[in-house]
Amino acid sequence: MHIDVVELSRLQFAMTAMYHFLFVPLTLGLSILVAIMETVYVMTNRPIWRQMTKFWGTLFGINFVLGVATGITMEFQFGMNWSYYSHYVGDIFGAPLAVEGLMAFFLEATFVGLFFFGWNKMSKVAHMIVTWLVAIGSNFSALWILIANGWMQNPVGAAFNPESMRMEMTSFFDVVFNEVAQAKFVHTVSAGYVTASVFVMGVAAWYMLKGRHIELARRSIAVASAFGLAASLSVVVLGDESGYSASHTQKMKLAAIEAMWETHDAPAPFTLIGIPDREARETHYAVEVPWVMGLIGTRSLTKKIPGINELVAQAQDKIRSGLIAYDALMTIRAERANTPAEVRATFEEHSADLGFAFLLKRYVDDPRTATEEQIAMAANDTVPGVGPLFWAFRLMVGLGFGFIAVMIYFAVTANLRGMRFPRWALRLAVIIIPFPWIAAELGWFVAEFGRQPWTVDGVLPTVLSASRLSVADLLITLAGFVTLYTVLFIIEMGLMIKYIRKGPYEDVEETEIWMARHEDRLKHSGGLAEPAE
Repeated sequence: MHIDVVELSRLQFAMTAMYHFLFVPLTLGLSILVAIMETVYVMTNRPIWRQMTKFWGTLFGINFVLGVATGITMEFQFGMNWSYYSHYVGDIFGAPLAVEGLMAFFLEATFVGLFFFGWNKMSKVAHMIVTWLVAIGSNFSALWILIANGWMQNPVGAAFNPESMRMEMTSFFDVVFNEVAQAKFVHTVSAGYVTASVFVMGVAAWYMLKGRHIELARRSIAVASAFGLAASLSVVVLGDESGYSASHTQKMKLAAIEAMWETHDAPAPFTLIGIPDREARETHYAVEVPWVMGLIGTRSLTKKIPGINELVAQAQDKIRSGLIAYDALMTIRAERANTPAEVRATFEEHSADLGFAFLLKRYVDDPRTATEEQIAMAANDTVPGVGPLFWAFRLMVGLGFGFIAVMIYFAVTANLRGMRFPRWALRLAVIIIPFPWIAAELGWFVAEFGRQPWTVDGVLPTVLSASRLSVADLLITLAGFVTLYTVLFIIEMGLMIKYIRKGPYEDVEETEIWMARHEDRLKHSGGLAEPAE
């Protein structure tokens, strides 16, 4: 298999995944925000909240439809571009995806129709329940997809069957409650909540700058800033949990993110900035914060975090152990039922490292014939791209803390200062709308690029996972996907901008009458506050 085919397959999947993830965070967060707004409407019976629910629900619907369209393609890519991966681990990876399709997506797709067309056909409480079911369905979809992805990061609850030459599930419970999957789920949905909060705040701020739909905008900022503050704090806390999980499930990824070449005495420092040099295996001009990495990675002051060089040496040992398993596996395949018991025992003893022997397939057809030099090369392949990971992680974290600061300011202003937002703050809210998407894409890059060279960490190398396609096949389909997804993205942006400019157009008369009465009451009580310039 030519490496260009693998790299093009990776590029194609990365492109489709990252395009799809432009829609996912907003769907996750906006569904919850819309449900919160409708709940307030049911509790207060104020038409402004019904109008808000319908307006933001319209934007949710546009994003939801296009997210579904881009997500379906990814499902087919597993069989199309990654056929050996699908064969090798399909019994485990396919189970959560099947549950997602049968339960979560069915729930979401069924009730989204009732949300849009059931306003005048259902009671207020019934419609609110439908809205919450849409939100729950959206988040359940993310749960099962991230369970599948989490298994690729930390393949628990499964074992290799030498008879079928495939991975088979041994515990569905372990797959579902995989610590990596659970950490990824809560971290990802929290990031989606931040994305939606920033989006709602930005659009509402634009209305206030234009002097349009002021009451809807002020209430939207109040809800989004409070929700976004909780979500942005959760992202940081739950991201810390992902770091702790990586310290014992994906040690090489963690070391690469930190550009930690050597094993430090406990507790390890956190490298704030620096210039990683893979050739020299050192980080130039590093600015370190003592103890922080040890506390994040091990929750202690006494446990060490292994560096890249130590992990490469360990990878060489695992490759040699994997070669023993590979040799026993070849005997099992040849002898079948006549395989000696001691050979099967040898395989079981070393089977956990079988995937490391497969790393040698990049250099030699039969791993058992590999030289020491090839073993060293395969061990070095376990180091992902340190520089891109180092900077992507720091930019993501920097944006995360920036969102916390923005949310604190808007939440305090909305709740303690009568929603008197200065124009510079409103402009800032508009400007930062794209940044949560940048942070989310960086997060996926860190998670997936950091797993290389593995499709399934420690089990199946990426170089063995791809289908037997030609370079021409991949170039043609890659160009097709880029074109199609770009068109869909332009459609999404066009529809979003159209409906944002149009503004809330339903229940206008009822809302205006209520607002006039409400403002009159506030004037007589001396409680009306005008927005600050």
